[in-house]
Formats: sequence, C-alpha cells, structure tokens
Amino acid sequence: MRAKITYAVTALVLVFYFVLAGDRGIMLIQQGTLLTIAFGVAVLILPVIGVWFLWANTRFVTKANRLGELLEAEGGLPVDELRRDQYGRIDRDSADEVFARRKAETEDEPGDWRCWFRLAVAYRDARDTPRARKAMQRAIALHEGRSVGV
Repeated sequence: MRAKITYAVTALVLVFYFVLAGDRGIMLIQQGTLLTIAFGVAVLILPVIGVWFLWANTRFVTKANRLGELLEAEGGLPVDELRRDQYGRIDRDSADEVFARRKAETEDEPGDWRCWFRLAVAYRDARDTPRARKAMQRAIALHEGRSVGV
C-alpha cells in the first residue's frame, strides 16, 4: 500500500509540474517573437513526453497488478523462498537459484503468462529490472492474447 501512495503522490507532483510547464510554454508562445515561440514549443514538448511516459507506466503497473491479483486468486503466486541477510536484503545466490528454476519453468511452458509473471518476479529479485519489465510485458501480452515478439 505504501508503494501505491508513493506512486500516486509522485504522479500528482508530476502532473502539477506538467501543468506549470505547459502554462509557461503557452505564455512564451503568446509573446509572439520567433525566439519565444521556439522556446514555448520546446517547453510544451517536455510535458507531452512526460504525460505519455506517466500514462504508459501507470497502464503497465495497473495491468501487472491485475495479473498478480489473478495469480493470487488461483494460488499461483511465487512463494518467497529467498534467503536474506541480516538487513533484509535478498541473498544473490538464493535469487540466482530461484531464477534458474523460474527460467526452466518458462522454457517448458513459453505460452503461459503465469510462468512469465513468476519469471519477472525472479528477475526483479535478482536485481535485473530491465529483463523483469520485459518478462512482465510478455506476461501481459500473453494474458491479453496479443502476439508476442521474440
């Protein structure tokens, strides 16, 4: 729950920033000189990119959470079997062991979104965020019945 609140607060702060930046961009364009119009357009581009990025990430997180809820209802969420150090950090060797099992499971059932979801969690536990995100995107695509690129 704490992560959701943090995400919501961060998103609201970003939206507030986008509104302020957009307002400044419009003010610059209204000045009417070639230089201020160019700066105004440049300032307006940043909030547009930011809004798109925030929307895409929010959509991704919402879909991933939905898959997690479905998997939990089925009783298929991965069990936390990772060893941790005295500070609560995941032991790297333990994460690698779990990852190897999840990878083998996914290779046996490459069309099952559940395997890809569990693999994404294993990637995250192994601190490989880019691959975790790609695995989760594949899980989402498989669940939605979309074709999945290699």
